[in-house]
Amino acid sequence: MTTLEAEALTMPENPFEPKSDLIIWIDGKLAPVSEAKVSVFDHALLYGDGIFEGIRVYGGKIFKEEEHIKRLFESAKGIRLEVPMTPQQVSDTMYKTLDANGITGDGYIRLVVTRGVGSLGISTKHTACPNLIVIADKIALYPPDVYERGLHCRISSLIRNHPNATSPRVKSLNYLNNIMAKLEAQDSGADEAILLTFDGHVSECSGDNIFLVRDGVVYTPPTSEGILQGITRDLAIELARKRGITVMEKRLIRHDLYIADECFATGTAAEVIAIVDIDCRPVGNGKPGPITTQLLNDFIAYRTPR
Repeated sequence: MTTLEAEALTMPENPFEPKSDLIIWIDGKLAPVSEAKVSVFDHALLYGDGIFEGIRVYGGKIFKEEEHIKRLFESAKGIRLEVPMTPQQVSDTMYKTLDANGITGDGYIRLVVTRGVGSLGISTKHTACPNLIVIADKIALYPPDVYERGLHCRISSLIRNHPNATSPRVKSLNYLNNIMAKLEAQDSGADEAILLTFDGHVSECSGDNIFLVRDGVVYTPPTSEGILQGITRDLAIELARKRGITVMEKRLIRHDLYIADECFATGTAAEVIAIVDIDCRPVGNGKPGPITTQLLNDFIAYRTPR
């Protein structure tokens, strides 16, 4: 036995290792997670060159399926990446993966499209065979008690990527901007980070869109402010307007967050969650507000299978 083999045998188990019984769609077929491998020469690994979608499943049905698939293909077009399937084939593959994993209730799907295997060097001319990966599992971004108390947030010292750099409208595999902001927030004891644009306007959280409420009106940054056009964001706007609540897309500064009556975040994984503290300043009375609570209840009712 070599020294390296001996060291490998004594390495502690990774507590975050995926479940060993997961079945993954990769390389055009279903495979056990132990066999689901990506080449070290895939440009998704070497350069973060690829796209993804996170999608919820409720009652065995893929939530907002058409919207997610449409956004996947738009992201692909934005970075000149060819998805190796048609939209219908992507849909069929997601359901095959759900079936293979026995997910008939609530779950989560991660769709990934990589640029494919290529030589060293960033040129896409030296890559071939983009790869679609489908993971079906469970997800809980925040534990239940966080939804009851709300998120504590910090405005990050890092700015959101400029729209003319890596477009925030593309769900790229390069998430370092978001990751570093989240790390900074967690290091300060907060749950989540809020990023500003290069010129100081509110953009979004590290993994969610952001809303605030002031005098009964709901405000959220426009998509021109370097944000993802969130599918849950669009639904929250729709649900609010159905309630007769005025929703305005408006450029916001950090002071608007500090004086808000309520604040909340939306996202596929987070759903709808209150923000109750920003930079050690309580939002409103420091508890989830009535409009936030109403929209969360409306969201739950909307996504609950009938």
